[in-house]
Amino acid sequence: MAAELPIPIFTSLDKAFPDTETAAAQGVRYDSVVKEYEKRFGHKPTFIARAPGRVNLIGEHIDYVLFGCFPAAIERDILIACGPSQPGSEATAQDGASRGGVKAENLNPKYQPQSFVPMLKSASAPSAAEEADAASNVHAEASWHLDIDKRELRWESYVKAGYYGVLNRFFASDKEHPVPVDMLVTGSVPSGSGLSSSAAMVVSSTLAFLAVNNKLDGITKGQLVEMAMENEKRVGVNSGGLDQAASVICTPHSAIFVDFFPRLSAEPIPLPTSRTIPRAVFVCANSLVVSDKLVSAKIHYNLRVVETLVGARVLALRLGQQLGPCDRPRLREVFSRWLGSPDLESSPEKVKAQLLRFLPEIEKLRPSPEGREEGELGVTMKEMVEWSRLSEEQFHEVYLSWVDVEAEYFQLYKRARHVITEAIRVLEFREVCLRAQAAEGDLPEETLRELGALMDASHESCSQLCESSCPEVDQLAKLARASGAYGCRITGAGWGGCTVSLVAEDQVDSFIAKVKAGYAPYRDLEGEKLHEVIFATKPSSGAFGE
Repeated sequence: MAAELPIPIFTSLDKAFPDTETAAAQGVRYDSVVKEYEKRFGHKPTFIARAPGRVNLIGEHIDYVLFGCFPAAIERDILIACGPSQPGSEATAQDGASRGGVKAENLNPKYQPQSFVPMLKSASAPSAAEEADAASNVHAEASWHLDIDKRELRWESYVKAGYYGVLNRFFASDKEHPVPVDMLVTGSVPSGSGLSSSAAMVVSSTLAFLAVNNKLDGITKGQLVEMAMENEKRVGVNSGGLDQAASVICTPHSAIFVDFFPRLSAEPIPLPTSRTIPRAVFVCANSLVVSDKLVSAKIHYNLRVVETLVGARVLALRLGQQLGPCDRPRLREVFSRWLGSPDLESSPEKVKAQLLRFLPEIEKLRPSPEGREEGELGVTMKEMVEWSRLSEEQFHEVYLSWVDVEAEYFQLYKRARHVITEAIRVLEFREVCLRAQAAEGDLPEETLRELGALMDASHESCSQLCESSCPEVDQLAKLARASGAYGCRITGAGWGGCTVSLVAEDQVDSFIAKVKAGYAPYRDLEGEKLHEVIFATKPSSGAFGE
């Protein structure tokens, strides 16, 4: 299984980037980072951690309810050059040497240099059992503190978030301390674009701190994904793991089918786009509407998490499932209980067949139209509490004590319907790719049309049921289809960010020109500035060290 493989460590970039042209271009970039690091810190880095952004080809807002998704890593990435600080440096001053002080700088001049020292919170030494638990469990109870203001995130907040998992897994006692670190960060994933720059930052930071402290031995890709998922929660985002899995596990020329139930698994799936007639690529287009998951989380991302969780509980109860007052099942778990037989979900093909059978059950979440405005499918907070069969105090403890949300109406029905239909589309997308893989020779254009139709349906659901799009992204998607894309959909958390379009490779230039002419924010952009916001991308390798 891909998740059980070790983190790749390369000694030369031609092994990291099989394409010679890409390897040559990255060689220049890596050499520049090394020289700048040495200039700033007075010594060479011992390690460079790399984590790519990702484009989710299909499967939005369903990972955190444990349904599978279909992402691919992109060529754009975050690099962190790092090494132990030298004696007398700022990171080793004021007892930083004994407590893992960090001096972090960013090649982007708008981000100021930062220094910080983690604080060990535990006053007493842990027991042998606690030490064993900390060594084997990425969810070990925190014993370190780093100051992260979730209300005003700064670039170094993501560096600190990555540090947390390493500190709490490997340095939970006073017997060993992390080394002081100098690090230099650079990246090409645009922030707030829906290409998962935040996950790439946290993954690369986690990888860098593991490497510089000599803790990479025995760490699998799956474990790095779990650590990065937990770490990103430190900045206030309840991620389901899709972004981290894509950034860590992906391989060149393929997407991955990431499943989260009953445990994390990742299946590399070759994309048919290099064998179709015509050949095709994926084009990412940034709406330039910045999606700040933290600032708007209570009315957007985290609200969707709560709506799907409450919807799952209500649906479980209406399906006759027994729940305790503290139970908080996710929709995938409710579906599994409804099936009642492990054999019925023993393969993705069987899961798809059963999801189609399960879909009508979602109607049990549709509220009665009586006493509501026409077309209103949401419920009030009072109704939601009543439907959960919990007291107000119990409901708050289970669903609201750990997250801030805000809404007049909570859309349990619409969110659940999006989840189940999107999960079906993911499995259909996977089937198209696997049928193509099994076929010999060139593939017909119909293969691209099938994938494109699924992408279009996904965008419609994201826009109308999940309501995670915005007018600018909807306009870009409509423009993309009019400009010749086989299909187009929003990608990423939403409310801004990027679209991803499936486009014939020989039509990319004309496609971009048409989109530029039709989308007002692009019209004055030329050359590299235009390439920064709309570009074709190849599936890339996941996180590695060098």
